[in-house]
Amino acid sequence: MKRMSRFNQSMLHGPLFPSIISYTIPIILTSLLQLLFNAADLVIVGRYRGSLSVAAVSATGALINLIINLFIGLSIGSGVSVAHALGGKQHEEAQRIVHTALPTAIVGGLIVTVVGVCFSEPLLRMMGTPETVLPLSSLYMKIYFGGMIFTMVYNFCASILRAAGDSKSPLIFLAFSGVVNVVLNIFFVTAFHMNVEGVALATVASQAVSAVLVVRALMRRTDSCHLELKAIRFYKPQLLKMIRIGLPAGIQSSLFSISNVIIQSSINSFGDILMSGNGAAASIEGFLYVIFNAFQQTSVNFIGQNAGAKQYKRAKNVLLICLACAITVTITLSALIYAFGPQLLSIYITDSQEAIQYGMIRFAYVTLPYFLCALMDVTTGGLRGLGASITPMLISVLGVCGIRLVWIFTIFQIPAYHTPQSLFFSYPISWIFTFLCQLTAFMIIYKKRSKSIAQA
Repeated sequence: MKRMSRFNQSMLHGPLFPSIISYTIPIILTSLLQLLFNAADLVIVGRYRGSLSVAAVSATGALINLIINLFIGLSIGSGVSVAHALGGKQHEEAQRIVHTALPTAIVGGLIVTVVGVCFSEPLLRMMGTPETVLPLSSLYMKIYFGGMIFTMVYNFCASILRAAGDSKSPLIFLAFSGVVNVVLNIFFVTAFHMNVEGVALATVASQAVSAVLVVRALMRRTDSCHLELKAIRFYKPQLLKMIRIGLPAGIQSSLFSISNVIIQSSINSFGDILMSGNGAAASIEGFLYVIFNAFQQTSVNFIGQNAGAKQYKRAKNVLLICLACAITVTITLSALIYAFGPQLLSIYITDSQEAIQYGMIRFAYVTLPYFLCALMDVTTGGLRGLGASITPMLISVLGVCGIRLVWIFTIFQIPAYHTPQSLFFSYPISWIFTFLCQLTAFMIIYKKRSKSIAQA
């Protein structure tokens, strides 16, 4: 009997809507558990060490993403490559991709660790991080980056499992490691009286647990995604394909992070109270993001397998269903978050009503129109599922990063518009433009692929 086969979801046959929902729900729950790592960090240090520690941890998010996203993008490349191979019934190709992905993850983790540990403090200073939080932020980042190999291994292997149709195993692994994270958070902060270093250590330990579990899952499979440690090596054609698909996604994410680092620097200029309110709001907002982003991951893998099987009409229907689901869920939940905003923010912030008010400003300008970001992300996933990589990167970089940076260096510099409200307004403007361009690109590429099959 095949190990883990009972978790596999058919992407090529059967009704799409129930398959998409049953596949996406475990991804949502898995992503929510991943977010709980950082949320638990913020809540616990906020409760026991105050809003200054919340500001210190939240100030690291954009910078951490900037450093790691390039290699996380390669994990997307491994998943799409596996999906195409499985859809086209290329079993040897899938095997080589699996055995190339793990050493790529390890090397990527080592590189990110070195960069993160060596440059975290200088980069935080470049962002204008206030001296009141700089030592704590730097300490948190250095410990966090010490566990980057575990993070990379988990992301690469989980991407392969999902491409094979198994979205439930990563959920099980994250559930277990999430409990480890929360328990260790409380233990380090309360029993050992640690501050941000305690929650960082807890996060690293939980990531190590999830990495071991996901590698073990691949080793126990008996299909094309079986992992055999002694067979691990770099297969050049498969590595190049992973890079071709994944590197543009990584570059896009990194450039997104650059724009977010600049935005975070602008937020830092308003002081630690706004930093605290913004960090708490962004953490809550993150839960909404991973819910609709799960439909992006679904569109990548479902469209990837169907593109590999040359079932392009089914691939288009996947995109339409994922868009409809993402926008419905996002509009509903963003309204609820805004309605209960003060209560949600008070979970993180217990000593500053002004910080909570700043958090509500972010909710009004970023969270309420978040459905626009959902449309953009899911369409981008659809393009990657088709095998397009450069096109969505260029559109996203110009649409999201370009608009935000132009906004910050022009309109935001006008004294009357040098406000948090003006800063946050750059988000929905960039989402609208980028979504329309991504959707146009998808339809053009879809028509070309469909026409080529009809003429074959």
